[in-house]
Amino acid sequence: MPKFDIAGHRRIFFLISIIFIIPGFICMGVRGFNFGIDFTGGTIMDLRFERPVTLADVRTSLAKYDLDGSTIQLSGTESGVESSENVMIRTVDLEENQRKEVMAALAHDVGPYSVLREEKVGATIGGELITNAVLALVISWALIILYVAYRFEWRFGVSAVLALVHDIIIVLAVFSFTQRQIDSSFIAALLTIVGYSINDTIVIFDRIRENLKLHFRRGGDIEELVNRSIYQTLTRSLYTVFTVLFTTAALYWFGGETTKDFAFALLVGFAVGCYSSIFIASQLWIELRNHTERRPNVPKAKAVPAEA
Repeated sequence: MPKFDIAGHRRIFFLISIIFIIPGFICMGVRGFNFGIDFTGGTIMDLRFERPVTLADVRTSLAKYDLDGSTIQLSGTESGVESSENVMIRTVDLEENQRKEVMAALAHDVGPYSVLREEKVGATIGGELITNAVLALVISWALIILYVAYRFEWRFGVSAVLALVHDIIIVLAVFSFTQRQIDSSFIAALLTIVGYSINDTIVIFDRIRENLKLHFRRGGDIEELVNRSIYQTLTRSLYTVFTVLFTTAALYWFGGETTKDFAFALLVGFAVGCYSSIFIASQLWIELRNHTERRPNVPKAKAVPAEA
């Protein structure tokens, strides 16, 4: 049974990506993002309860005010404590009346306490740090292009980085659409996605390079070569992504509330990264190769008849 012609249908895969990317840009422009307290600042409440309490006790009480996504830390003499009298809550910026309602609910639902500290704090990730993070990402992409161009060729490097940009745009679009909270862990998730996706892409590119040297003949079918390379590495790619997705799904479903957005970003990013590695990156390389190796047709000179 013949295999599906992935390279020959590349414009369909490009169209699928555009269907996600264009509405994603519109959504990001209209709805924006739900930035967490790392970006917007918030309120810190350091409390000491009369009896040990658990994270679930505090989070259940905060959920009444849609604050269950707040950062809650238990402090004690031992690490990894399951319950403690000392609790530090970092939540969004609360007005005075909101803060009083939340603290009254904690006293009623969890138990009496004394306030050790209560203050408003600024964003831990300011505009300058965000700019530096974006700059670092752009520099890393430039270095990827240079390194891949040195080991392979420049068209592989450009295709790999375009696929990475594709992955990050879709993850950002999903977070804008779902309005999931973006905090410092989201930046870590993006960097993890970039590392995973480029690794999977390079495996396919390496096989394309080997097949170019061993099996390709001048004027041969480049699409057939790319199809062969993808199918030769497809099993390895699918085994890897499913293993990672199973692990990340377990973290999402069974992890704590504070890790759900991080795990969700990884789930989306790993799935999109696998898609782009198989269906986008090598197809972009074909387009770049076709355009850069195309030569203008030079009209042949007319033969001049020999003099008698």
